[in-house]
Amino acid sequence: MSKKEDFIQHINTGYTSKGESLVLGAAILDGEPIGETKVKIPLKTLNRHGLIAGATGTGKTKTIQVLSEQLSSFGIPVLMMDIKGDFSGIAKPGIEQGFITERHTKIDIPYNVTSFPVELMTLSAQDGVRMRATISEFGPVLFSRILDLNDTQAGVVSVIFKYCDDKKMPLLDLKDIKKVLNYITEEGKDEISEEYGKISTATTGTILRKIIELEQQGGDFFFGEKSFEIDDLLRIDENGKGYVNILRLTDIQDKPKLFSTFMLSLLAEIYQQMPEKGDVDQPELVLFIDEAHLIFDEASKVLLDQIETIIKLIRSKGIGVYFVTQNPMDIPKGVLAQLGLKIQHALRAFTANDRQAIKQTADNYPTSDYYQTDEILTSLGIGEAFVTALNEKGIPTPLAATMMRAPMSRMDVLESNEIEEINAKSKLVKKYSEEIDRESAYEILNKKIEEAIAQAEEVEVEEKKSNEPSTAEVIGKSVTKVVTSASFIRGVFGILMKIFKK
Repeated sequence: MSKKEDFIQHINTGYTSKGESLVLGAAILDGEPIGETKVKIPLKTLNRHGLIAGATGTGKTKTIQVLSEQLSSFGIPVLMMDIKGDFSGIAKPGIEQGFITERHTKIDIPYNVTSFPVELMTLSAQDGVRMRATISEFGPVLFSRILDLNDTQAGVVSVIFKYCDDKKMPLLDLKDIKKVLNYITEEGKDEISEEYGKISTATTGTILRKIIELEQQGGDFFFGEKSFEIDDLLRIDENGKGYVNILRLTDIQDKPKLFSTFMLSLLAEIYQQMPEKGDVDQPELVLFIDEAHLIFDEASKVLLDQIETIIKLIRSKGIGVYFVTQNPMDIPKGVLAQLGLKIQHALRAFTANDRQAIKQTADNYPTSDYYQTDEILTSLGIGEAFVTALNEKGIPTPLAATMMRAPMSRMDVLESNEIEEINAKSKLVKKYSEEIDRESAYEILNKKIEEAIAQAEEVEVEEKKSNEPSTAEVIGKSVTKVVTSASFIRGVFGILMKIFKK
């Protein structure tokens, strides 16, 4: 048997599955795609998470687009974190071009153009479906971890949540918790000390500064009502396609605290609300997190541990999470170890550090008799990638340098009028466009303080009234004052002397 025949058998055996699969492309041998091979990912293993990595311009976004299209076609909804803003074209059909049909001829996969149902979402003031959450939904533990608080400060946050629960004061947005912090160190200091113990003003000051930092990164847009409902990520359109929910994040690249806050809260919310699925034939939802290093760069060790824990547990809910970044080393080892699918586009070796990173990356992939992994990593073309996944039994598939298929939808961004058209038709935009500012801790405490001030003023007025003398007392005091005055006495003595002289 020739090397090529061995290779074909090696790849096809490793990528055979009984159930439905996503087709990524055809395997490459000695620089040429072999159309008889198909690199396929079983739907059953897509909740085992994954990594899509590679240098800028190597085709990561198009790979996400290919995966999202096929997931949608199988009725699986997608949530895509679009940091660079170049993913929205999936809402419109692609254009059949010569270089695309030539590629598909080489990999022996038919090429058709089509569009997919899309919702455009936002965490900020951009147009789209507003995604919000309340402080209460976070809870004291998660909120403390997001702020990177120590144990003492986290204890104070727990007291705040307990106090607000006891007093029936909802914590909805950042102004609520800021108001409570001010209240427990000023007007309500005695009340808090009596019921919950003394709280240091230095501690509350530190917490307040952390909240202001989060607020400056856009947290005031994110925290509040109406809270986003997880079920709205799981919609299927009338043609049976899963919605591709695109969270446009182009305006928060310099706000990693807000991004990591949102991601952790979303994962925690999904984990809490979604029922256990166990071993299912396909995932309920797949998340793609672009520029994933933004989550981890600013995260504390406690926050990283929380993310790692959720990633481990959330797959049992039928959720797949895929991290997209330039270098696999951007992902913490504990998280990287949880990722079943790895799609590695080309890396560039410009420096000694780059070459070391390439060697480390190559060590993360299975060995192969057909590839010198570290060398090929630098020579992969645009739209080519190393792929390894898990088969239906959970065993890693053979490493395959793959010529990826092209997206069926537009490989470009939407125009502003096309974005307006999608938002105008969206039911979710209408549902979440209303900002609700119902009575919460901020209003309740303001009212309480105003009532206390008004009551204090009434007491002061009553005390003044009770201390004022009656009319008789005033007249009596006036007469006494006059009678006992020196001028009055001199006048009386003057009159008496005149009488006695007579």
